[in-house]
Amino acid sequence: MFTGIIESVGKVKSMQPTGGDIRLTIESDGLDFSDVKLGDSIASNGICLTVVEFGSNYYSVDVSRETIARTALADLKPGHIVNLEKAMLPTTRFGGHIVAGHVDGVGVVSKLQKDARSIYIEVEIPHELAHYTATKGSITLDGISLTTNLVRDNIVSLNIIPHTAQVTNIAQHWLLGAKVNVEVDIVARYLERLLNKSQADSSNTSSPKSKITEAFLADNGFMK
Repeated sequence: MFTGIIESVGKVKSMQPTGGDIRLTIESDGLDFSDVKLGDSIASNGICLTVVEFGSNYYSVDVSRETIARTALADLKPGHIVNLEKAMLPTTRFGGHIVAGHVDGVGVVSKLQKDARSIYIEVEIPHELAHYTATKGSITLDGISLTTNLVRDNIVSLNIIPHTAQVTNIAQHWLLGAKVNVEVDIVARYLERLLNKSQADSSNTSSPKSKITEAFLADNGFMK
């Protein structure tokens, strides 16, 4: 599990095709590798990926065709900046919101403009994900926990402060038409499932059968 608070950024060193998958190697001088082990999870642009090799300032992960097809990872190129977050610890300060690292879809930056010192951004997300979002709610984009200013249909509006833009990939890669990984609030998904189950149970519950039958009426003198 992650929090959506980016620990550091990294740079794509290589993307090596391997048997239909991709071996992705990312370098980072800012990420603490002292406690990284093989098999650990590192969220890379919001995608939970398993470390299969690492050194003092890099790690490699294998990316399946399923992940490539369902995320914006295919648009990455060597030199691109990616957001990094190691899996949270029980002692980690929970500064963002619950992030699973399971990308739900791909969004597109549809508007970008200055707003005082901040950046006003609109991201068009898949229609099927829109009902999981809410104005002043939480959403994860490229692994960053962000608060939505406003949600209109499938357009999510955001205001990015200068600090967030500089310590993530936003300043360099969030341009008009850029694709971003989208993970909706997992709490909304669970609530939907609970509500759907409750409604299904209600509709499937048949009315209790009456114990009053013709035989009962006859036995009790109501029929001759």
